[in-house]
Amino acid sequence: MIMEFVHKSVLFDETIKSLNLDKTKIFLDGTAGGGGHSREIAKNAKRLIAVDQDPDAIKVLHERLDSLGNVTVVQNNFENVKSILSDLGIDGIDGMLLDLGVSSFQLDNGDRGFSFHQNAPLDMRMSKSGMSAADVVNNYSENELANVIFKYGEEKFSRRIAKNIVLARQDKPIETTFELVDIIKASYPKAKMRDSHPARKTFQAIRIEVNGELDKLSKTLDDALDCLNSGGRLSIITFHSLEDRIVKEKFAKWCNPCTCPKEFPVCVCGKKPLGKLPFKAVAPSKEELEENPRARSSRLRTFEKF
Repeated sequence: MIMEFVHKSVLFDETIKSLNLDKTKIFLDGTAGGGGHSREIAKNAKRLIAVDQDPDAIKVLHERLDSLGNVTVVQNNFENVKSILSDLGIDGIDGMLLDLGVSSFQLDNGDRGFSFHQNAPLDMRMSKSGMSAADVVNNYSENELANVIFKYGEEKFSRRIAKNIVLARQDKPIETTFELVDIIKASYPKAKMRDSHPARKTFQAIRIEVNGELDKLSKTLDDALDCLNSGGRLSIITFHSLEDRIVKEKFAKWCNPCTCPKEFPVCVCGKKPLGKLPFKAVAPSKEELEENPRARSSRLRTFEKF
């Protein structure tokens, strides 16, 4: 029996339009999740490679996409895009999508530990393997914890939170999400509790650390560019400023790779633009935000290769 997999695809219409779909083209969805974007892409493409590292997602993708006849489902991490395509004998693709948000399924599934609204074991592993959130929380030093929470969560109270985590685990290991939430709440000034949930930034930071999300993103962008055919598009949906900054800066560098000093009147380095931005970054509409509050910080950016 396939478990219920609820996935609200953020910026759905805008993303589908951004890929410039065509029945003669091959696309890759690197974060296929519940298949929301994937199904629509496949219906308007020659072939789709639907990739996800989550074994639960893979089961659902087979159920929802196999009947279309032009979809290949692959359990892997999107950072391995080159080897995925090589194994399938595909030389190039005409578009690639990365929806970097944690799926609604992962947030809502009580035993995955992604949500600070549900009590669950501290896990947060998208692939269900490797280092867990509990490993980070219970084994990292106070300084390491503070650095992770500040760097990946941009949390101004990171040192106070890290100190209280280390104090709490001296009595017993921190094993559940609510245990961690209570520690974070106790670390927060009461005046700041009204702004947003106090655990949001810390949970984001630990999740990024557990899954190595930012490291994989930077490498994947370079590999994805190499895999794109001329005219191919790379569309990325980000959910926080750290991800968005990486994508924005990478796209800008590709559009203007010139390394000449600004005072030079003409380019002499010979590095020519690799592509263009077909449109500016897109944010969700007011209507979408009312329907799906989880979309509030999302941004869609697209690059088209020359």
